[in-house]
Amino acid sequence: MKCIKSFNEQETKNLGIKLGRLVKPGDILCLIGDLGAGKTTFTKAFAIGLEVEDDVTSPTFTILQEYQGRIPLYHFDVYRIENINEMEDIPYEEYFYGNGVCVIEWAHLIQEVLPKDYMKIQINYVDIELREICFEATNEYYKKLVEELLQQ
Repeated sequence: MKCIKSFNEQETKNLGIKLGRLVKPGDILCLIGDLGAGKTTFTKAFAIGLEVEDDVTSPTFTILQEYQGRIPLYHFDVYRIENINEMEDIPYEEYFYGNGVCVIEWAHLIQEVLPKDYMKIQINYVDIELREICFEATNEYYKKLVEELLQQ
């Protein structure tokens, strides 16, 4: 796991934009963090890096929003999932194994249906501006992606 400090919202956004420029179709990013930690802020910036022109909002009440960009963005927010069986109402596997990039906020709540390989991004609230952002890769591809992302 590699962690960095983000000293303000703009640094978090810059990181999201950079990652959006690096990803490829089929990539899965699992975002974890407390309410207000910056998961949606990161995702909005990530969408900019994907060249999504629509305003990205948290899909809390719909669970999934789709956006078109350089690569389709499938933005999941599974905060309201109370039972993993609720995921069966969404053809999530079509998205996980599709031609877009999945960003899954609160991904730990659906751990049992996640694919084997993904990048975990833990955003920790430290104080009003400061965040610690940790990246964990499940395979060599994602390890290289994290290394490229964190290069200055």
